[in-house]
Amino acid sequence: MLRICSLLVLVVLAQPVVAQTLVGTARVIDGDTLVLAGERIRLYGIDAPETGQTCRDTAGAAWDCGGFATGALAALAAAEMRCDGVERDRYDRLVARCRAAGADVGAALVEAGAAFAYARYAADYLPHEARARAAGRGVWSGQAERPEVVRAFGGTAGAPEGCAIKGNISGNGRLYHLPGSRGYAATTISTAKGERWFCSEDQAVAAGWVKARG
Repeated sequence: MLRICSLLVLVVLAQPVVAQTLVGTARVIDGDTLVLAGERIRLYGIDAPETGQTCRDTAGAAWDCGGFATGALAALAAAEMRCDGVERDRYDRLVARCRAAGADVGAALVEAGAAFAYARYAADYLPHEARARAAGRGVWSGQAERPEVVRAFGGTAGAPEGCAIKGNISGNGRLYHLPGSRGYAATTISTAKGERWFCSEDQAVAAGWVKARG
């Protein structure tokens, strides 16, 4: 009997979090986070560009993909939203699938190129991402770093070991950005257009780059 009871306890503990459903008008925080009925919600299965994150179009010009993602979610949130909880993340946010005007919000955002499919946690929206990529929509209109790279590494994906200074080319000329400086995380490097990584400020200056303000 004791063994049976122990097995029952294990089964109960293994069950997912009890479903929680919220309905109403949502307040948008960023491209994949909102507040509904006093609950902070992280949209299930997607990862949107961070606030302040910039991407680059095919001509290499920077554009505000973080603002684009937030605006896309805000447009969908204009309708009443229904969110069904899946689990809670480590920040105690409710991870939920949400619908607005009958449409799956996560699917709509990924299809529009306003978010990436968060394949590390769910494969649900990979077909939507494939279509957005093929059509060159949103973040797929040029170059964009995955938001998790921006969060985890401050946008240093592809940097040679020990060479984290970003040499960026823009309308303001050739500027180098130091780790921790304003705009560093949002700056992406495209070696195809002549941008590069530097291992020291002296190296950047010698190559003709100027230190970015901030």
